[in-house]
Amino acid sequence: MPQTAREIVTRCLKFGTPERMPRDLWTLPWAEKNHAEEIAEMQRRFPSDFGSAPNVYRPSARVEGDPYAVGRFVDEWGSIFTNIQEGVIGEVRTPLVADIADWKSVEPPYETLPENPSEARDQINRHCASTDLFVRASCCARPWERYQFLRGTENSMMDIMMPEEGAADLLRVIHEFYMKELEFWVTTDVDAIMFMDDWGAQSQLLIPPPIWRELFKPFYRDYCSLAHAHGKFAFMHSDGHISEVYEDLIEVGVDAVNSQLFCMDMADLEQHAKGKITFWGEIDRQHVLPSPDAQDGRDAVRKVARHLYDPRGGIITQFEFGAGANPEVAVAIFEEWEKVQEEALS
Repeated sequence: MPQTAREIVTRCLKFGTPERMPRDLWTLPWAEKNHAEEIAEMQRRFPSDFGSAPNVYRPSARVEGDPYAVGRFVDEWGSIFTNIQEGVIGEVRTPLVADIADWKSVEPPYETLPENPSEARDQINRHCASTDLFVRASCCARPWERYQFLRGTENSMMDIMMPEEGAADLLRVIHEFYMKELEFWVTTDVDAIMFMDDWGAQSQLLIPPPIWRELFKPFYRDYCSLAHAHGKFAFMHSDGHISEVYEDLIEVGVDAVNSQLFCMDMADLEQHAKGKITFWGEIDRQHVLPSPDAQDGRDAVRKVARHLYDPRGGIITQFEFGAGANPEVAVAIFEEWEKVQEEALS
């Protein structure tokens, strides 16, 4: 009997030899607006094995605007984003907490959590029972990024590098909210939780690894421990060059990580991480996906496969189709991964 999408993803994460690699295509509004037909065809030929849980959150009175529209957007924490390009998310230019001494003014959006957790849980569980897809929770803890949204990027870097009184308090407030949120989700029938923080610059970690390990690694350990205690997988996304902390992510229990492999030394990742964590994509969206030549997509797949592919699992066919991406390259990526699998089984 063919394996369901949920079984394929689960076997991949456990290195249990799925019948094929799981698929997970990410699209941004820009792509959906400019390449709607091509995306629909890709989704028909290469359907995703992942699904999202229903939205059971209450609306926030603080939210204003559209995060992907040009102009001003206010999120549920009250952070104000300015966007100059339609289809992508804007930036915080005026921090909500200009002075870290005012950290107590931050009000996490507890009011958005389900008013009736039991009813919300039943709704989610019915959805999970109705689908064969691997379902991720509809939440995403992001302590470092949330800190930046509240303090602004420059202030945040200064806070972390030269700790000000109040910085640890604000991080604690953020983390406590995310733990409360995740404590609800792990009691549902979703297959995994997700969290994220973009930790890498183009060639190194944004902050010294010892500071990262002291301040942020414990948060991710808490998320993973909570997930695993309830039989859930833990997925993480982090952009940039993060190879310095890959082994830390493995240590705290991250099951799958979405990272920019092409920013890093794949031979190094092969040596230290292959077989210990699932590579949740990706393919280079800076140079490969916008390329006019589909062969660049095929070559990129072969590079990843040479270092990280294992027919037992540990790798997901994933990439982001965003601003500037070429549909022909995207199709070539999917097709080439199928060839890699066929060759491995022959």
